[in-house]
Amino acid sequence: MANSFEKYQKRKLISSYFSVVLSIALVLFLLGILGLLVLNTQKLADRSKEQITISLFLSEDAKEVEVDQLKKTLAMSEYAKSATYVSKEEAAAAHSAEIGEDFVDYLGYNPLKNSIDVQLKAAFVTSEKVAEIADTLLEKSFVDEVSYDKVLVGMVAKSVEKIGFWILVASGLFTFIAVLLINSSIRLSIYSKRFIIKTMQMVGATKTFIRRPFIWQNIKLGMLGALLALMGIGGVIYYVNTQFQDLGLLEEPYIIAVLLISIFMLGILISLISTYFATQRFLNLRTDELYY
Repeated sequence: MANSFEKYQKRKLISSYFSVVLSIALVLFLLGILGLLVLNTQKLADRSKEQITISLFLSEDAKEVEVDQLKKTLAMSEYAKSATYVSKEEAAAAHSAEIGEDFVDYLGYNPLKNSIDVQLKAAFVTSEKVAEIADTLLEKSFVDEVSYDKVLVGMVAKSVEKIGFWILVASGLFTFIAVLLINSSIRLSIYSKRFIIKTMQMVGATKTFIRRPFIWQNIKLGMLGALLALMGIGGVIYYVNTQFQDLGLLEEPYIIAVLLISIFMLGILISLISTYFATQRFLNLRTDELYY
């Protein structure tokens, strides 16, 4: 009979530990995926911004030396990601391919101009900064016109700001929910041992002595749950990086490493804090209050 009861208690304990580990693993996994989304949303937003191009149309009498000097200046500037010279012949060929007919033969001459296409860095893609850059470039005597899509620049900048704000809100909310869920799982686990806690207290054990094994046990469960979460996150990163290489998930491995270490430390920290307050609550209860 005693044997049977001991087996039942052991199964119950294992089940309790399993539920805590599973809860921690699932919550941290989802939190890690959200972290990846936050990191890569910014990366995708930057890539979208860096598709914005400013075209400098050069006058017919622009000297080759002046054009080369301008290209070098643009390449070294803080706002340009790249600067590409496009001759009017190349521009005509590209335009003809786009519309499906040779408009130069139709017109009898090439109306296009030599140009330099400047791709901007993401940090400089705002309506104000792009307008300031365009005005500066237009001061060059051999630059006839500076062209870019003003509407697109404004839309991209505003959309990125809105998306970034709501992702931050969602991240904060989800982190709060994650803490609550892990805390609830640990409290339920400790709730089943509330009579053991009170018995130890009644025979003279100090609060620190009683708390220590519970804290250490749940830290180990938190570490195990975090490791399972990291394995899942690693699998997702591998799959996404294999299937969608353009995202460049592993271009900055140190950021991924910081995220994974943060998830692991978060599992330990939440387990520690939740266990401390859960055991403290039952230590402060009177014996008759344990039944409610």
